Amino acid sequence: MGRAEERRARQRGGRRAAPQPSSGGDAGATAVIAPPEGGGRAAARAAAKAGNKKQKKGQRSFLRRLFTWKKILGAFFGVCLLGMGAFIVLYLMIDIPKGNPEATQESNVYKYSNGKIFARTGDTNREIVELDKVPKKVQMAFVAAENKTFYSDPGVDLKGMARGVINTLSGKGKQGGSTITQQYVKNYYLTSDQTVTRKLNELVISLKLEREETKDYILAGYINTSYYGRGASGIQAAAQAYYRKDAYKLTVEEGAYLAALLQAPSQYDLATATPTGKKLVTARWNYVLDNMVEMKQLTASERAGMKLPKPKAPQAAAGMAGQNGYLVEAANNQLARQLVASGKADDTEDAKALIDRRGWTITLNINPKKQAALEKAVEERLTSKLDPKKRKVDQHIQAGAVSVDPKTGKVVAMYGGVDYVKHFTNNATRRDYQPASTFKPVILAAAVDENAETQDGDPITASTVYDGDSRHKVKDDGTAVGFAPPNEDNVNYGDVTVQTAMNKSINSVFAQMGVDVGMEKVMEVAGKLGMDTEGMQAVPAQTLGSMGASPLEMAGIYATLDNHGKKVTPTILAEAKRRDDEVEFDDPIGEQVITREAADTVTSVLTGVVDDGTAKTSVRDNPARNGQQVAGKTGTSDENRSAWFTGYTPNLVTSVGLFGEDMSKNGKHVSMYNALGVPRVNGGGFPAQIWATYTFGVMGKTTKFDLDTKQGAAVAPTESPTPSRTPSETPSETPSETPSETPSETPSETPTTEEPTSEPSTTPATSPDETPSGDNGGIEFPTNPNDPQADD
Repeated sequence: MGRAEERRARQRGGRRAAPQPSSGGDAGATAVIAPPEGGGRAAARAAAKAGNKKQKKGQRSFLRRLFTWKKILGAFFGVCLLGMGAFIVLYLMIDIPKGNPEATQESNVYKYSNGKIFARTGDTNREIVELDKVPKKVQMAFVAAENKTFYSDPGVDLKGMARGVINTLSGKGKQGGSTITQQYVKNYYLTSDQTVTRKLNELVISLKLEREETKDYILAGYINTSYYGRGASGIQAAAQAYYRKDAYKLTVEEGAYLAALLQAPSQYDLATATPTGKKLVTARWNYVLDNMVEMKQLTASERAGMKLPKPKAPQAAAGMAGQNGYLVEAANNQLARQLVASGKADDTEDAKALIDRRGWTITLNINPKKQAALEKAVEERLTSKLDPKKRKVDQHIQAGAVSVDPKTGKVVAMYGGVDYVKHFTNNATRRDYQPASTFKPVILAAAVDENAETQDGDPITASTVYDGDSRHKVKDDGTAVGFAPPNEDNVNYGDVTVQTAMNKSINSVFAQMGVDVGMEKVMEVAGKLGMDTEGMQAVPAQTLGSMGASPLEMAGIYATLDNHGKKVTPTILAEAKRRDDEVEFDDPIGEQVITREAADTVTSVLTGVVDDGTAKTSVRDNPARNGQQVAGKTGTSDENRSAWFTGYTPNLVTSVGLFGEDMSKNGKHVSMYNALGVPRVNGGGFPAQIWATYTFGVMGKTTKFDLDTKQGAAVAPTESPTPSRTPSETPSETPSETPSETPSETPSETPTTEEPTSEPSTTPATSPDETPSGDNGGIEFPTNPNDPQADD
């Protein structure tokens, strides 16, 4: 007997093996298996081991008997039958409901801070049209965009539904892929809630609707209930909003654009879309037309000749005239952002659709008395003096202004333009014009906050001396960086203090200071103070305020300075609620973003701009000032395309901007030279006048700044030096370094100085402090663009 046989015998508990002939014994002899070594205990262990194996084998056999293929298939079919039964029950229980009450939109009510209603938006901008009033190929454009198999499918997309249910259960949000029938059911009968219950209802109702109504009925309902942006619901309203025509006059190209809009109406509006949005809607439009060729609704030759039709400029709805429309738009934009931030909407498109469903009561922080005073100031100091018949350039002058309470962050007044119905863009919130020298206080704030030093190792303070000559070569560690901006009118100031440089807005000083501090730090502090610096490169040319900014943005930055370095985020909304749902807003007053010393030092220095600088004629010498302490900064951009004054008292911050815009050329930025009968519109002129008339009219009692600093004009008044003028080159020369971010529709020239002129200066050297002759509505202005009286 071999070893293998012995081993198997032991595993069987010591039983004998079959007799085997002995290799060395008698033929008839048999071999008997000997007991295992170790006696009975070894045998017991072997028996126990064998018993365990039998038990495990028995368990496996039980599982095999339990999960047979027959039982698995039976369970599968049983679940399917249960599912089918449940679906049949749902199908029998769920009827097609009446139209959702949400489909009948209400008005939104807008109130001033005192509770007085100033605007309503509604009724819904919709006009139902029969499908035969829509050109057949325009109908098919919607089919091509959303559901190519619409006329042949059962009205539901089971794969899309399953994907949507899985994404809903996993918390991934909404999922595309619904058919036109499903989208119509959601629009008209249900809601946009991302729940499994809503999706199951959508499935059942869609199937029933397909049985009870024609495809044309469903398509008509879909294009009449969909939202297209611009407040337009339904294809007729959309045709009017985008192309100023009735739906029956739409071309295939126009219909394809409206169909493309449905994916993201506000993002895809070509009149207001970002470069990314324009690319996306163009791709979507091409997708629609290509699908129409595939569906044989267009020939390849017809498709080849088509171009994306540009929509008309947006128009305001009736009742939104004057400043009301600007206020409503600003409130809606902030509300949309908050709805997304609070999780009440998935994205901006969802948020705007939610607002457009109406039913909101929205209270603004706008103070009606201050609002009226700001409108009156603009009328008195600017618009009443515009005479387009006499001076063509006057028709291009636009004004925007925002007033903020620095202690609360409330936007108490806003001027968006001459009339929302006539000029749709809100000048108070637009960011496509350069803030110019109103950015210089940010550089000083960064210097003091970072304890920065000059190239010679001296701390940067209000009394630090810099070279103020025009075209001074900016250096970093002794090496020229290739940037040498001219001063206004190419004026050489020689050695000047930082205080004097701020008073006179000397470009060369702040260009060097920006490099001394480090442009990365400058832009970082700008972001902390409230500027949107995303996408901006930290280059020396930014020291001239060559980026884009809005009056709202600049008011927020200066409000943070006024609030001793605690972040102020301007907010126009006080309250927004819809039925029982109230939106919560963050506190406009945030954390300390720069030191109090840095903020108060900038404020102290900026009082010098008013008392001994570019704003003294309009602000310091204004008889209504009554001893009120004021800090502020003027700014005028390249080619006089924009002019600014942003100033503040301890209790009120207001930013005023004037912009040159040619509406006949799609809002092209243009120069304001010779507007209002003056050679150049400076920040210290009309913007400062508007600011002073408004602020001194609403300020109440006289107040003083509470400053924690030993620097600046507020604690140590200074006198400005007499500069000399270099009549060499025109200051409009472009610097060697181009700022990274160019605001939309900005001029092609890169800004280099705040007050460039078209010709070299040839007039004798004069002090910027001299007051020229001439009377312009009680305020004196220079007699030619080369006179440096008014601004930087």
